[in-house]
Amino acid sequence: MLRTIGAVVGGYVAIFVMLFGTFSLAFLALGVNGAFQPGTYDVTPVWLIVSFVLTFVAAVIGGLVSVIISDDPKVPRALAIVVIVLGVITAIQIMSADPAVVTRGGEVENIEAMMSAKQPIWVALLNPIIGAIGVMVGARLKRPRPSVARAV
Repeated sequence: MLRTIGAVVGGYVAIFVMLFGTFSLAFLALGVNGAFQPGTYDVTPVWLIVSFVLTFVAAVIGGLVSVIISDDPKVPRALAIVVIVLGVITAIQIMSADPAVVTRGGEVENIEAMMSAKQPIWVALLNPIIGAIGVMVGARLKRPRPSVARAV
């Protein structure tokens, strides 16, 4: 049981670390004007595409980590459920957020960008699905150990 919990937590930590790192790099690579629409914190279509790819890749890694830790191909299902539940909670928060447009000045720090970014609601609803699919794909990347036939 502890190994299962550790596998789910380990997979989720892997997803979090990958997302934080890759989104930070993507923001640095695209810059403020590549990530946001002019004068606002509304994300650009390019940012949306990048975020979908990064979300999927991070989830694949999380699924792989969870199956490596657990050595059970069924455990990543629990991680996929966690990803969906937390993603839906995040989507609800985004849907209930103040829709007021916040104007953006010139340069923006990475943390401020993460806290202020506005994504469409459909993106918030799609991300948990992408994440869950990625987790299950990652879980399938680890080949099962071949069973050793015993001589009778």
